[in-house]
Amino acid sequence: MSTADRANSRRRRPRRRGSGGGAAKPAKPATAAKAGGTAKSADKAGTAKNGAAKSTAAKGAKPRMRTVRETSAGGLVVEGLDGPPEQRCAALIGRTDRRGRLLWSLPKGHIEDGETAEQTAVREVAEETGISGMVVAELGSIDYWFVTDGRRVHKTVHHYLMRSIGGELSDADVEVTKVAWVPLSELDSRLAYADERRLAEVANRLMDRMENGRR
Repeated sequence: MSTADRANSRRRRPRRRGSGGGAAKPAKPATAAKAGGTAKSADKAGTAKNGAAKSTAAKGAKPRMRTVRETSAGGLVVEGLDGPPEQRCAALIGRTDRRGRLLWSLPKGHIEDGETAEQTAVREVAEETGISGMVVAELGSIDYWFVTDGRRVHKTVHHYLMRSIGGELSDADVEVTKVAWVPLSELDSRLAYADERRLAEVANRLMDRMENGRR
């Protein structure tokens, strides 16, 4: 074969498929479908997870407590109100708490329908101590919160300074463990609650002013 024939033979030789600078092959449809399926599965998994979290939160949520308001009245009933300060005594009640401790406090109770706060104070003092009293002056109010029977209670108690006008000490009330006449000078150490100790201080100042007014 001549040199020219060998050159022509090389020109007619076909190019091999897949070699050289041909265009890139498109992505297979099956691959794209598979990717889409994976994304949908992830979305479903996320939705299921969120739903489970909401369900758990709903189960763990505590019901909201109902809030109620209560109003009571009571008093510091004093024997010897018009006599020498060192001889004055107040009628206190003692109640046993859940720990078995005897806690001393002022007599008081719930205001009934149709009663004024002063009328309730007189009635409750008589029921819880056996002493009949007469309101002399207002001492002030105490308010506090507590939880009972699944309710949040906001309680307000109105207190009055009272003069003893008769009766005898009695612990007949089922809610009372003991009753006692306590010298006014010992109220700060005997009363269990700080708010009531402050009311006793107010009562002492009122009695001092009343005594000075009589002089």
